[in-house]
Amino acid sequence: MIPRSTPAAIEPEARLDMAYVWAVSLAGAMGGLLFGYDWVVIGGAKPFFERYFHLTDPRHVGWANSCALVGCLAGALAAGALSDAFGRKRLLVASALLFAVTSVGNGLADSFAAFVAWRMLGGVAIGLASSLSPMYIAEVAPAAARGRLVAVNQLTIVLGILLAQTVNWILARGLPPGSSDDFIRGSWYGQTGWRWMFALTAVPSLAFLASMLFAPESPRWLAKNGSGERARRVLARVGGDEYAALALAEIEATLSGEAGKVAFRDLLDPRMGRVLLLGVTLAVFQQWCGVNVIFNYAEEVFRAAGYDISDVLANIAWTGSVNLAFTFVALGFVDRAGRRPLMLLGAAGLAAIYVAMGLCFHAGVQGPPIVGLVLAAIGCYAMSLAPVTWVVISEIFPNRIRGAATALAVASLWIACFVLTYTFPLLNASLGPAGTFWLYAAICAAGCVFIAAELPETRGKTLEQIERELVR
Repeated sequence: MIPRSTPAAIEPEARLDMAYVWAVSLAGAMGGLLFGYDWVVIGGAKPFFERYFHLTDPRHVGWANSCALVGCLAGALAAGALSDAFGRKRLLVASALLFAVTSVGNGLADSFAAFVAWRMLGGVAIGLASSLSPMYIAEVAPAAARGRLVAVNQLTIVLGILLAQTVNWILARGLPPGSSDDFIRGSWYGQTGWRWMFALTAVPSLAFLASMLFAPESPRWLAKNGSGERARRVLARVGGDEYAALALAEIEATLSGEAGKVAFRDLLDPRMGRVLLLGVTLAVFQQWCGVNVIFNYAEEVFRAAGYDISDVLANIAWTGSVNLAFTFVALGFVDRAGRRPLMLLGAAGLAAIYVAMGLCFHAGVQGPPIVGLVLAAIGCYAMSLAPVTWVVISEIFPNRIRGAATALAVASLWIACFVLTYTFPLLNASLGPAGTFWLYAAICAAGCVFIAAELPETRGKTLEQIERELVR
């Protein structure tokens, strides 16, 4: 079991320039906005591109929805090696360019093979952003505000999700209720409308690119790569000269005697075993808790509850609104209540909600009760596992290996997400909605036990203090 200690921030007192810190954090968090938009836009486009490409086999449906995850995995792994070599900022700029190009490519795809190829390349951008945005923010942020600043990345993910859901709803709201597959396939919605759902991602992508061009490089990456003076200037901009001197000395102390270049084999150091197990398990659990099937397979979930396609898209927009509202709850509590209580609340709450959902599906209950439970699950997830997992992953790994270790954890997350997304149609067909959500309930209960046993509290500590406590 990883030892716990009472939070005790050792960050030097300083007059922090929080306006600057927030501006830099929001620039990095734009990667989260694109991550959320590009990841969820497929949920609203799904009823239309499936008919356009004549997808009827559950395996093809699962592949269409999960193929981007292959790119996500590649992007997450690349982020570890390339960001340690070239810096966090340059890779975030590269991800912004990829988002812009692949969104247009998906909008112009004229075959299922081309659609899949562009989705996989777009997944590379998601993998880069999902690894680098929270890590970049954590490496710039002062300890006292790090939790809510990294959680802002989750807020922008949620804003991206809501933006995608709203765009999908606006573009599809004129579709007549009860439209047949043949009507949808031949209509503007089935031929052109779904293409705009993807192509419009290029607009926020360019905003992300512009914001990152003016952002500084991570001071911890600069210090690790021999640019101590540049790191000092960034830290001084955050909190003044005294803050910069003390913070830089603490950073350099954790790097003393360590080689500058990091390879994935460095993660095999026995001292890293427990902290890597913690990060990877939490990353996998964030996906296997099951909430993302609601975003990616909302059509199936709400159709099983008795809704037609028009009502499904309206309900999807409601899920985005609840997701946004409860993310603000997380922002308010992550640096007050701490990481551990919120993670326990999320795991236990989702287990209870899924049991209730399974009972409703088993009893044939349809309509508002299912929608209410879905919204409750999303609210519970949004205030706990969704943002706090990213916070924990961004802060528990040592400075020297943070890029590679974060990449491993995020790669594990995307592998878990692929398994979740690909298997849902198969589970739904074999176990039914009730059995599927009961399975997710059991996973959440197991996750709650793991969190109770292994997750330490990291609230209020500098990254260097967390490193000293977790790596022995």
